Amino acid sequence: MEKPSISRKDFIKNSGLGFIGMAFMPAVLQGQNNDLKIDQMAAAGNSYMLKNVRLETGFEFEGEEVVGTRTELFSVEIEKGKIKKISPNEVGIKAIDAKGMLMLPSFKDMHIHLDKTLYAEKWRAVRRSGGIKGMIALEQKTMPDMLKNSTYKAEKLIELLQSHGTGFARSHVNIEPTSKLDSLKNLEKALASKKNGFGAELVAFPQHGLYYTDSLPYMKEAAKMGIDFIGGLDPTNVDGSIQKTMDTTVQLALDHGKGIDIHLHESGKSGVDTIEYLINKVNENPVLKGKTFVSHAFALAALDKSAQETMAEKLANAQVGIISTIPFGGTIMPIPTLLKHGVTVMTGNDSIVDYWSTMGTGSVLQKANLAAQLYGQVSEFGLSRMLRLATAGPIPLDDKGVQQWPKAGDDANLVLVDASCSAEAVSRISPIKSLIYKGNIVY
Repeated sequence: MEKPSISRKDFIKNSGLGFIGMAFMPAVLQGQNNDLKIDQMAAAGNSYMLKNVRLETGFEFEGEEVVGTRTELFSVEIEKGKIKKISPNEVGIKAIDAKGMLMLPSFKDMHIHLDKTLYAEKWRAVRRSGGIKGMIALEQKTMPDMLKNSTYKAEKLIELLQSHGTGFARSHVNIEPTSKLDSLKNLEKALASKKNGFGAELVAFPQHGLYYTDSLPYMKEAAKMGIDFIGGLDPTNVDGSIQKTMDTTVQLALDHGKGIDIHLHESGKSGVDTIEYLINKVNENPVLKGKTFVSHAFALAALDKSAQETMAEKLANAQVGIISTIPFGGTIMPIPTLLKHGVTVMTGNDSIVDYWSTMGTGSVLQKANLAAQLYGQVSEFGLSRMLRLATAGPIPLDDKGVQQWPKAGDDANLVLVDASCSAEAVSRISPIKSLIYKGNIVY
């Protein structure tokens, strides 16, 4: 074989993918049989072919019961960040050999704090005190020091997520009088350095309370910058008012064309009242439908079954989504009820290593596995449905077993997994062998 004129190191460097590409590039995409032309085109972001790609094609049934998943090997052509063509497998063609790995949509972490992690520092366990306001006081002391190298730590955390197959995240970013806009600016630098291998949307998050501290002026400034959502925090417990805090939050979103994603830890009546209030505000302002989310929403777990059904209907009608970190302590969220009524439910790691928690692994596939365990989704069908929690939506087969992903024209955001099917990937938390984001081979 002709000796390549572009090294793997240069390939990754030219792709702008940095350390993660070198650290995690497995044999599946670096074999000696890959052709020079393919490498060069992939490095230039043009087009390349994958062969021996395993795709799900349908369910296997015994009567009406799903007992297995059919798969076949295909060739997949990628061009300019899109899946251009899916064709019957061509073993002899010059292409990158996927070696029979299962191709799935790449994963999305839809609730994380990339801006204030302790990841890449020395180990330290959580030492909480004083409830939510005690944690606010702790952050007021620690944030100035954390900001000194927050860009570097965010980059390292992104690399961890990528190693678990995640190519996209929704990150909440501290906006408050201690950090001002610095936490946002530092994270934007990290995201810019990883843009070829990772995407994100940002939530301006008044972690220290919108009114408990004077965060509103900074939130107004952040709303004019590159953020996508207006965040919020426990309006009753922190600010002392649902109406005042939520009205301001909603108006900020309306004034600047943003979505809403609030943290709501309150589990009693105030939590339920906040959800009801937000639903009503969204119904009054339909432009917010499909763009409004409640993160955590522990109050839903405290409702009885009938009340959960009613609330799920209201959330679905208003197109207000729920972001759950599955689980949180002893709180088991009514996710099956929410999904049954068509509520958008997504998940994320929240904290990886920070002052709030050290339990995050970086894997949303693990979150899907936890959900399957918690809700008894142990069948082939049930496990395959839980994959949507890792992908934030798209899964290969619909409920009838008809292939719905991938299709020509889809974004080339995908992972290659050492599994025979989605159900196995969720059940076994199968190893992620490769991540491709917008056609760029991250590793």
